[in-house]
Amino acid sequence: MPVGFLVDCFFYEVGHPDFLHSFFSTISFHLEEEGWGTKYPLLMNDLYNDKLKWHDVPKARNQLKEIEEQLSKYSPEQVVWDIDDLSKVPPWGDKISSKVTNLANYFATSEGKTFFEVLYNAMDVAEEDKSDIKIIKM
Repeated sequence: MPVGFLVDCFFYEVGHPDFLHSFFSTISFHLEEEGWGTKYPLLMNDLYNDKLKWHDVPKARNQLKEIEEQLSKYSPEQVVWDIDDLSKVPPWGDKISSKVTNLANYFATSEGKTFFEVLYNAMDVAEEDKSDIKIIKM
């Protein structure tokens, strides 16, 4: 059951729900010293738990750019599969593509787009259409 970002009638698929949770877990673990949603509440709380309102997209985009920049400094081995159970590891273990060089490009769709690219696209449409962004399972 794939998961992705819904903006109006547009669905931006990212893949398995566990992989998306890993994306957010990795962000929180490495970049939010005070805990989940304390530094990036628009993405980590609003979007992850409910929806990102279209009028908050410019601020959220700035947060996303900062996250992408910061995660590019971490090696793929530093991925966090589940912040609630740090003993869990990705099902593929350490067998990853040589194209994956850091945590900013670790999270990618089956089409090869990073989650950052997908989310930037969803944000552009949200602003243009004045529609909120939600995470949904198809």
